[in-house]
Amino acid sequence: MNRALRHPRFTPLLAVVAGLAATIVVTVTTGGVFLLGADNGRPVSSENVPNLVPGQVIPTAPPSIGGPGIQTTPPQLLGIAPRPVPQETVLRIAKVKHVQKVALVAGGGVKLSGHPLQLLAVEPAQFRSWTPKPVAEHPEVWSAIARGEVVADPAVMKRLGMVLGEEYQVDNGPRLRIAASAALGFPNIDGLISKDLGERLGFSDGVVVLVHGEDVSGPRVRKLMGTGSSVVPIGVVKEQPAERNAAPNKQTLVGRPESYLELYQRSAAVCPGLSWTVLAAIGQVESSHGRNNGPSSAGALGPMQFMPATWRSYGVDGDGDGTADIWSAYDAVPGAANYLCATGAAGGGEALRKAVWAYNHSWDYVDKVLGLAGAYARAYP
Repeated sequence: MNRALRHPRFTPLLAVVAGLAATIVVTVTTGGVFLLGADNGRPVSSENVPNLVPGQVIPTAPPSIGGPGIQTTPPQLLGIAPRPVPQETVLRIAKVKHVQKVALVAGGGVKLSGHPLQLLAVEPAQFRSWTPKPVAEHPEVWSAIARGEVVADPAVMKRLGMVLGEEYQVDNGPRLRIAASAALGFPNIDGLISKDLGERLGFSDGVVVLVHGEDVSGPRVRKLMGTGSSVVPIGVVKEQPAERNAAPNKQTLVGRPESYLELYQRSAAVCPGLSWTVLAAIGQVESSHGRNNGPSSAGALGPMQFMPATWRSYGVDGDGDGTADIWSAYDAVPGAANYLCATGAAGGGEALRKAVWAYNHSWDYVDKVLGLAGAYARAYP
């Protein structure tokens, strides 16, 4: 047993800016991106846990992140034609009153493990401005598409029981990996792939028309597209603030304990059935209990290494100060418990393994975290 695990208490809360790990899996929700960090590849062992020594207090302000934004122009109309739309027609659509921007995209249908899916085949550099701003600004989403992987609608994944990171067989085609889940708000569209992959799957280029502009006449666009075409309106995606929950939790969940040990123990109550030792193990792997808070190269932040969009969905106001702060351990640790609970961690056993895998899509990561959790349980009975 490592002597570090025999220390009578965990390190007092601290935060030091440093990098973390590369990204392997992304999840995108309406207006946001879920990102999970990759394990660093070290052997899964409780013997290489750093000593838990006293440290500094948490800083009052997070480091500045900065970075340029991307101008997004989400579509208000989506048209689907039975055959490729000529460029002359696109020019006519561009002249329709209130139209500000028009794009043609490839599209088609496949059967993935026997289930029909309607997909858009896109060029990431050209298509990303048509997506919600947090999605457009995250390069890993588009890297996944460029790698020939699939971005699937979350409702489709839930209905079909698909799992992020798994490969699925295209009927009479290749096996495709579901690398991301994105709710982009495009009616009747189940996901995104690259244009190159679409060509290999036999998709038709230029059969989908995207139109940006308020109060554009759908019937007028449909008439220009020709017989057999359909045009549907797309609701504007509502973007939430990036740094905090839209509705902060008013209840004090954990307060402000003096040590990580107590914080992990209190936070486990957010998910009855979850052992605090699992939170402690994740805290060790992700940030060494607050020593390595990021931002990482992928943009993960805070002691539990959340992406801002993930935080919007699962972060909590743990200390009751009215703000769910991604940088605050008092919020991040119970936020991690909330996320683990949402993915089934309270069930224990195989359900717990799957929940930890959802936190970071690596079975080596799962083995490492649960190995450390067992070591903490033996050290702190």
